[in-house]
Amino acid sequence: MKTILSWNVNGIRAVQKKGFLEWLLGEAPDVLCVQETKAAPEQLDEALLHPPGYRSVWRSAERRGYSGVAAYVREEPLDVEGLGASEFDIEGRMLILHYPDLTILNAYFPNSQPEGARLGYKISYCAAVLEKCSELVAAGRTVLLCGDYNIAHKPIDLANPKANEGSPGYLPEERAWMDRFTASGYVDTFRMFCGDPGQYTWWSYMGRARAKNIGWRIDYHCVNEAARSRVRGAGILAGVMGSDHCPVRVLMEC
Repeated sequence: MKTILSWNVNGIRAVQKKGFLEWLLGEAPDVLCVQETKAAPEQLDEALLHPPGYRSVWRSAERRGYSGVAAYVREEPLDVEGLGASEFDIEGRMLILHYPDLTILNAYFPNSQPEGARLGYKISYCAAVLEKCSELVAAGRTVLLCGDYNIAHKPIDLANPKANEGSPGYLPEERAWMDRFTASGYVDTFRMFCGDPGQYTWWSYMGRARAKNIGWRIDYHCVNEAARSRVRGAGILAGVMGSDHCPVRVLMEC
């Protein structure tokens, strides 16, 4: 059994000051995928690069202080790669970890921005991710796509769907891609176990949104359909502070 966590930390150096390493060692997952690191390895101290029992793997943006993904792993992957498309890899938006029985894709989907300023870029990224997942599945791999999708898929996935129909992260084009993704044979693991409303992974810093649980569920673990039977549990760690997102967890039989 593998415990795989994902968390948009909104700055790895900022969250380090809020007990990140103590939390990681206490939670002790097999793999922790983090997004929006906003740092390159050479900017970080040894404690953050090599926590006891873990090695870290990084894909940082060329632009300093922006975007970026990383993973803390107990077991060395067989191979590590990016998405393979320069327009996305220069922003550090994908880290792919290949294990013998599982390929984990750690993704930080772009924000489509107010008035859809980056919607075209985001939809292109979404298409590239689906193409990569489907290529891996066709090669016989078990695929887990985790991370911050920056998309609330359905009305149940945000507190105020009607009021946000024109908001980044809930635009028709974004939800339509999620429909295509799931229709292509990928399963939202959290909804395998919980169909309840009020389950969110991101809250605005404004208006005490987190205290009032006025949030969005935009962080996911999705697997290819053939791997559904290997999923043993999934959940949201809403009580973990330190970022505007909280971690999400999946348990996989491996």
